[in-house]
Amino acid sequence: MYTVLVVDDDAEIRDVIHVYLRNEGYHVIEAADGLEALTIVQSTSVQLIILDVMMPRMDGIKACLKIREVSNTPIIMLSAKQEDIDKITGLTTGADDYMIKPFNPLELLARVRAQMRRQSLLGTKKYNSLIHIKNLVIDKTKHSVKLNGKDISLTPLEFDILVLLASHSGQVFSTEQIYEKVWKEPYGYSDNTVMVHVRNLREKIEESPREPQYIKTVWGVGYKID
Repeated sequence: MYTVLVVDDDAEIRDVIHVYLRNEGYHVIEAADGLEALTIVQSTSVQLIILDVMMPRMDGIKACLKIREVSNTPIIMLSAKQEDIDKITGLTTGADDYMIKPFNPLELLARVRAQMRRQSLLGTKKYNSLIHIKNLVIDKTKHSVKLNGKDISLTPLEFDILVLLASHSGQVFSTEQIYEKVWKEPYGYSDNTVMVHVRNLREKIEESPREPQYIKTVWGVGYKID
């Protein structure tokens, strides 16, 4: 089931969109402003966002820019003001589509379906290239890592270890498995290669490497990220 995030400070509009989307089989999450939407995007997997422009605390245009820093999820923007539409169509926000209020809910559904089809045709690689874990954002396509919004410089091997663990949340990997998957050669001897790289990785992403919040040690077994 696809999940759609509906962001609008008008509860009646959210309700109408919610009903139409639910009747089409979508799971719907609601937010009343941009800040709430950003929090949801950082912690929940959504396949599409419907985002109003005029909202308190953080408007839709600022929210769209912030969301684009951490997610490639398709965004359909809503606005009743022509000047807002001009900004949206100027491609400065990263929005994928827009609609002018008042709108026909059936037309909105058609736009939603079109974005879902486009996402499906492009494949999941683009939209699943980002991994979010707490305050850590890993972009597999750009080969980049951000912690609390700041770039973290990793070596290629450190990056590959992080992606391996983060892509299999909760799964424990032994040092042998990590070595064979990351170094791509048989693990034929016992040394500290993996342990050293994990330690260096922790130094870069953990606030307290001795009490890691991301890469956990499962004693006698290996490492994991929850």
